[in-house]
Amino acid sequence: MPGLHVSERTVSVPLDWDRPDGETIEIFVRELVDPDRRDDDLPLLVYLQGGPGGQCPRPVDRSGWVDEALKDHRVVLADQRGTGLSHPLEAADLEGLDPASGADHLALFRADSIVRDLERVRDEVYGGRRWSGFAQSYGGWITLAYLSIAPEGLAACYVAGGIPGTPADAAEVYRRTFTRVEDKTAEYYRRYPQDVDAVAAVADRLAEGDVRLPDGDTLTVHRFQSLGIDFGMKPGSERMHWLVEQAFARPGRLSTTFLEQCLARSSSAGNPLFWTLQESIYGDRDNGPIAFAAQQERDRRPQFDPLRRPLLFTGEMAFPWMFDEVRLLRGFGPAVRELAARPSWSALYDLDRLAANEVPLAAAVYYDDMYVDAHLQLDTLSRVGASQAWVTNEFEHDGIGSGRVLTHLRGLVRDRGGERR
Repeated sequence: MPGLHVSERTVSVPLDWDRPDGETIEIFVRELVDPDRRDDDLPLLVYLQGGPGGQCPRPVDRSGWVDEALKDHRVVLADQRGTGLSHPLEAADLEGLDPASGADHLALFRADSIVRDLERVRDEVYGGRRWSGFAQSYGGWITLAYLSIAPEGLAACYVAGGIPGTPADAAEVYRRTFTRVEDKTAEYYRRYPQDVDAVAAVADRLAEGDVRLPDGDTLTVHRFQSLGIDFGMKPGSERMHWLVEQAFARPGRLSTTFLEQCLARSSSAGNPLFWTLQESIYGDRDNGPIAFAAQQERDRRPQFDPLRRPLLFTGEMAFPWMFDEVRLLRGFGPAVRELAARPSWSALYDLDRLAANEVPLAAAVYYDDMYVDAHLQLDTLSRVGASQAWVTNEFEHDGIGSGRVLTHLRGLVRDRGGERR
């Protein structure tokens, strides 16, 4: 590919790491290297994708953080289990399973299993050589799990907007992030005051009922509210402004352009595990049940009522209605409800081991992050050994799009002794 030499392979791993002799799945691994250095002995950088449920990027050229990394690393893009070409998980895979069995199956696709998959890849493909990790968002959850389970595999950790609060507490996360998304909505209306009435008109029409998306699903007010997840990225407010600008084709009739865009932004067609596993990433040992923590927090905040005006949007929050109203998520519904009631989980974080950590960890903490609270990130980092934070409001949650983020994080590690070898 332009500016890239690409190698691809698959590695077999157990579906259930507690049953290593049982069913296996394939993990897809793509490696990128500068074509002129394909035969050089270069250090490794494994990318830990955001999500949950996001596949690794499919680069079309050498740009952004990839270009920065390829100056002196081989870049390993391993699709996490359940995504991309690594045994992609869809609702059809749960057909025939009772809710408890479906929940058990979904629980096999969490961060602890992903870490063990990566260790198998590191051992089989790269002869057990240490590698550094570059994590985006949920990749930071995987990073802390990696430092808890197998720190010996890591040379350094670079994290962009993804240090989880520890001990894991979903309720605390939503107490903070509902306030952040309310602030982001207010900022959107401040910048585009005409949209207060435009959004209200859309919500009023949806409240009347019988508005169908192109796939036949009903577009409800709360599904429309969920589009506020885009406020956590730049330029999310602009995208929302242009969406509602052309909402009506005629008075009282929503346009097909608007409905098609609402479907594309809310259907979960490309990443069904994002909402399906959204709250499960907070399960750690005996801290359950999580019990739809986002819905519980929303119920405490009447200002988010679909009938209130100005209408408030919501963000990175999974709600029970999604598994009834979104066509591609319905099949996950029984298993997700079972997960919500689960009292205990597999272990993700070893807090003692994290405190004693010696692997260099540099994290970009986006101060205005709508998804991952900055203060929770800093609290966790204060209790992780060999860690340092770069706090900035230059970016929203998508600062990784700039190659400068990785450059800065690498500089922080280099100035304190560099990557482990």
